[in-house]
Amino acid sequence: MFARGKKSFSPYLLMMYMPAAKVSLGLCVSKKHGKSVMRNRIKRLLREAFRAECGHLKSPCAIVLVPKQADEYSLENFRKGLRAMFKKEGLYK
Repeated sequence: MFARGKKSFSPYLLMMYMPAAKVSLGLCVSKKHGKSVMRNRIKRLLREAFRAECGHLKSPCAIVLVPKQADEYSLENFRKGLRAMFKKEGLYK
């Protein structure tokens, strides 16, 4: 994924993706984001944002999401970021 996948950026996220047989999600939240409680909260928010937006994908692809550091993380910011990247890359219906 890191070598052959395409990258897209938003103010909140970095997304790497490539075509695949089915839709799949990978998350990469480093220790820079805080202790385990905070990292797990970020992962829950990312999964929920992806669940809400993945129904609008044109074709199946494997996606890896890497959040950018911020003071506050919210579901709405992650959803906006995903929606913007999907539209920019032509993945959105």
